[in-house]
Amino acid sequence: MFGTLTHWMEVAMWVVMGSMALDLVIGLFKSMSGGKLSHELVLGYLKDMVYYVLPLFMLAGLAAMDVTGWIVLVGYYLGALAVVIKYLMDMKSKL
Repeated sequence: MFGTLTHWMEVAMWVVMGSMALDLVIGLFKSMSGGKLSHELVLGYLKDMVYYVLPLFMLAGLAAMDVTGWIVLVGYYLGALAVVIKYLMDMKSKL
């Protein structure tokens, strides 16, 4: 298969998705307890899927074409780390 995820790439993607899901649950709890549930919360996460997760999958596809075997992987892991740090900071600001 062209552009498959290796084990550690899949683990990094699960960590990214888990941090996004945890932030969504915290945001839903805050908005439900505040009594102002809005569609903007879910639309923001759909936008983040396009802005953050889709480029990671594109980098995973490009990793098969990388001649060196490590340049695209470093970009993938740095991107995944940046997304996790972004969501950790968002969770910290919500709590």
